[in-house]
Amino acid sequence: MRIVDSHAHLEFSQFDEDRAAMLERARAAGVEMLLAIGSGTSPAERLDAAIPFAEQFGWIYATVGIHPHDAAAATEDHFARLDELGRRSRVIAWGEMGLDYYYDHAPRDTQQRIFRRQLEQARAARRPVVIHCRDAWDDCLAILEQDWKASGLGGIFHCFTGTLEQARRGLEMNFLISFAGNVTYPKMQALRDVARELPLDRILTETDSPFLPPQGRRGKRNEPAFVVEVAQALAIVRNLPPDELAAAVAANFQGFFGVSAPDAPGAPGQAG
Repeated sequence: MRIVDSHAHLEFSQFDEDRAAMLERARAAGVEMLLAIGSGTSPAERLDAAIPFAEQFGWIYATVGIHPHDAAAATEDHFARLDELGRRSRVIAWGEMGLDYYYDHAPRDTQQRIFRRQLEQARAARRPVVIHCRDAWDDCLAILEQDWKASGLGGIFHCFTGTLEQARRGLEMNFLISFAGNVTYPKMQALRDVARELPLDRILTETDSPFLPPQGRRGKRNEPAFVVEVAQALAIVRNLPPDELAAAVAANFQGFFGVSAPDAPGAPGQAG
């Protein structure tokens, strides 16, 4: 199987004891490309968290951004640093960013302001965006339609949990819809229904590692190799062989970002 993990947090401490082995397992499972998310856990110190992985491994690319949880801590120095990092060659998207009204770690007006500011930066850098949206779809989509749609750059709705109508509004703005391990959960039939209805050439797979492990691994740490189980769940929903579903998703990722897998999975490929 050739498969893509379009969203993983490789720098998190959960991987400190076996990070190299974790990456080897991903390659052995067939992960040919991975998007390492660089929003980190503290914007003051982790804005470049994903870039070292992308600079070391040719099959990994990076993002930069400020997560909505950290919006209240964002400063002009952070935005200046993002402008610098966002133009590096291994950075192919901006995020994750967006709105989170479930946890509300930052005031909602602050989240919206930081979201709009990063959309402005991403537009200037000509980078697509990776969107985090939880319990905030009305505001998130309205901001994207007002401040982003005209750019034509699109992006990824990461760990999608919205409705089919909301997904279609994303498609109209050139977004890909990415599904994570929660699509395997028994109570998420509505999400599987959305995945069944979307065009095959507009969906992605992800793990959101180290979070959201697939159903059979709940309560344990997630890791990129387990994206295979997301692909298998989507294949059942779409009535396709898992290899065919995974190959289509990999083609979606590569076509959208204009990148190609540098070598065949099997061992961590280092960038030359």
